[in-house]
This record gives sequence, C-alpha cells and structure tokens, in this order.
Amino acid sequence: MTSQSQPSSTSSSFSMDDFAKALDQQDFQFSKGQIVRGKVFQYESDGAYVDIGGKSAAFIPLTEVGLHSVSDLSTVLPLQEEQEFLIIREQNADGQVTLSRRQLQIKQLWQQLGEMQEDGKSLEVRVKGVNKGGVTVDVQGLRGFIPRSHLLERENLENLVGQNLNASLLEVNRDNNKLVLSQRLATRSQAMTQFEPGQVVTGKISAIKPFGVFVELDGINGLLHIKQISQNYVESLPSLFQTGQEISAVVVDVDESQSRISLSTRVLENYPGEMLEKRDEVMASVEARANRARKKLLE
Repeated sequence: MTSQSQPSSTSSSFSMDDFAKALDQQDFQFSKGQIVRGKVFQYESDGAYVDIGGKSAAFIPLTEVGLHSVSDLSTVLPLQEEQEFLIIREQNADGQVTLSRRQLQIKQLWQQLGEMQEDGKSLEVRVKGVNKGGVTVDVQGLRGFIPRSHLLERENLENLVGQNLNASLLEVNRDNNKLVLSQRLATRSQAMTQFEPGQVVTGKISAIKPFGVFVELDGINGLLHIKQISQNYVESLPSLFQTGQEISAVVVDVDESQSRISLSTRVLENYPGEMLEKRDEVMASVEARANRARKKLLE
C-alpha cells in the first residue's frame, strides 16, 4: 500500500497577516430590523459606540437610547454591559450600523400591551391633553386615547390633565399606531374582584327580561337567569319580580373578561318551587341557606 505524501509545514502555515485578511473579508450579515447583542465601550456627546462583533463599531444616537430622554448615558447603558439593540440603519461606507433601544422597547411594549388586552388587565396612564372626542394619555411612553364615553368624568376634561387614571385596553393596533383605552371598563373590572362564587349578594332588580332578571350590585349588573330562580319551571317573571325590588342571591360564577356575574336563588331552596311559593321566607333566611349551598358549589 502506497503511503500518501504529507503537506509541507510551509503550505499549512497561517500567519497573523493571513488572519487579519480573512477577518477583513468576513461578511458580517447585519440588516435593518435585526436584533443584536452588544456592549457599549465609549460615550460621545450625541450617543455611544457599541461593539456588536462587526468589523466596525455600531453607533446608538442619544435620541434612540430609550423611550424617555436621558441625560446620563451611564444610567441606562453602563460600559461593557451586554444589552439588546435593534438595527435601524444598515451599514454605511465604513461598515457602521445605527442602533436603537427606543424602537426595540416600543416593539416590545406593543407586544406586552397586546397580551394585557387579551388577559383583560388594566394599567395606569397619565392624561396629557384634551380634544373633542376625549383625552390623550401617556402609556409608558406611547400615545394613547380614551374616548369621552369611556371616562368616568365626561364634562370637565381639562381638569383631568396631569392626572393618573387606571384604564383597560380596548384596541391595540401597532400597524395603525392606534391605542384606545377605557377608564370605565377598568373600574368595572376592579369592582368585579370583590365577588366570588358562594358569596351572598343583595341588590335591586334593574331590568326584567324574558331570560332572567338583572340585579344591580354596586354599579355591576348580575344576571339571575330564569333557570337559576327555582328548581321548578318559572312561567312569568313579571308576576314574580318588579323593577326596583330588592333581592338576595348567591354568586355562582364570575367572568371578569366579560364583566359578568351569574346569580342563583334556586340553590337556596329547601325543596323545588319554594322560591315561587314562599319567596319572602327564603329571602329572610338567606345566610343560613347559603352556607349549605356554598358547600355544594365549592365541592
């Protein structure tokens, strides 16, 4: 078997000059919209230089450091601390790209707000101005809008400027830069947290519908469905209830996302039809009856 010749040490040598040339020829693929990691290594009056592993240092302008104005770069961009940046301008003739933390934060904030809307969460916003339709607000650095119909105070809107309001998200549309909120919805959602299954509540009947009656509970409407009134069939709701009448019931379900509370009086009955025959007696001993009902509901 013939042995193969080995390459000479001269042909396999790789000098520092060769390494420098190879590095110089390396194609660093940095493009606009790309998220990169890097470390700030030098401050300037108008921004900072960032090492992102390219042939040339990247640059982040002072205006792109964050959502809010920054006077001391070291507070948000400490030297040699690795952070994420968004490339907002591709390489120039010197191979330098322009970075932004502000636009990356905006992108992440829109995503967070979308998730908050899906989860029905509220947040605190600051009123910045007034227009015909309502008020403009600062939402963690983004501009939002609360329509007049979704404010608790609908008349003297100028008095709201500078105030912090708790609001829920109605529309989150990054493509159209549209951020619409509701103070009323947030207030309703907050009020919902005071209710839980098995709880006895008392309120006044606000409306009678074919499918049941609505009961006003501290600004929140609870629904006593016709099938939850009695274990027996209910023929006529108007013959049993009147608008403005006080009634007690047990909370059987709380749906915060729909701002809906389901009530029941049938769980208070000692026998089927007792609510129809002896409603006043049932109402007079609600608490004692509810203790029994609560055990069944929470089983």
